[in-house]
Amino acid sequence: MNTVLVTGCAGFIGMHCAERLLTQGVQVVGVDNLNAYYDVALKQARLARLQVQPGFRFKRLDVADGVALERLFSQTRPTRVLHLAAQAGVRYSIEQPGDYTQSNLLGFANVLQSCRTHQVRHLVFASSSSVYGGNAKLPYTEADAVDHPISYYAATKKANEVMAHSYAHLYRLPCTGLRFFTVYGPWGRPDMALFKFTRAILAGEAIDVYGHGQMVRDFTYIDDIVEGVLRVLDKPATPDAAYDALAPNPGTSSAPHRIFNIGNSRPTVLMDYIAALESALGISAQKRLLPVQPGDVQATAADTSALAQWVGFVPSTSVREGVARFVRWYQEFYKP
Repeated sequence: MNTVLVTGCAGFIGMHCAERLLTQGVQVVGVDNLNAYYDVALKQARLARLQVQPGFRFKRLDVADGVALERLFSQTRPTRVLHLAAQAGVRYSIEQPGDYTQSNLLGFANVLQSCRTHQVRHLVFASSSSVYGGNAKLPYTEADAVDHPISYYAATKKANEVMAHSYAHLYRLPCTGLRFFTVYGPWGRPDMALFKFTRAILAGEAIDVYGHGQMVRDFTYIDDIVEGVLRVLDKPATPDAAYDALAPNPGTSSAPHRIFNIGNSRPTVLMDYIAALESALGISAQKRLLPVQPGDVQATAADTSALAQWVGFVPSTSVREGVARFVRWYQEFYKP
């Protein structure tokens, strides 16, 4: 059967991907531990959207529990796996690094082993633009070295990429890692800037603007992320015939392993992002300008030419349009 296992299905990206797969007639097995890193009620509301659709099965499970995960693989026999479960958040990783070791390292190791044991045809997993760390050359490309992470979260995502490569090399497990660039949109995470800004502005409170509003991010709308993810999921990683071991490209391999950026490729200054939000709300924000926080980078920008060449997709949603869609969702979901 055409069954996809989606870990982190009650998360922001996970819910949207699972929902799109279900509309395509794919059988989806969803996994989530529903932890309390942020509002569990929001996660449950996302999950409720999936549970009313035919073809969806849910199991509350922590991927760090290898025995339970292996049992689920045995019961459901997924043909493909979309691994999005992880402990998210750059700043939180500075405070609670142990949570990231448990979820992002042990959990990912368990996913890899279960995929190997059950001969999954393709594992697609979430990496992050954070892996580029201290790199100053923009835009970031998959050929760049990513050896200088500046947060433990980023370090765990870099580790996931190399762990997956080892399985691709040793066991010929097709693995594709996707480096997401600042994803936003309806049903987004409450710990992300757009959500926090919207909540504060509507409450008449000042917003904390880090980097004095001059940080640059490649804000990427959720629908563009989903389109890229599902196209990649449909095209298993293959060895790169042009791979040169004397001049290795970190984004490809002689093994069935690929890495791709998924970003909007239109970097936006934070103040302009806020201006788009003010326009959508019809309210001017009170701004508290603050320095860059530990673990944050000054700018991100994605070169997505490799993704376009691989699956023929280029993200296109403008920040102004995407922010307006988020605001409409927020005001409907949190209406008085």
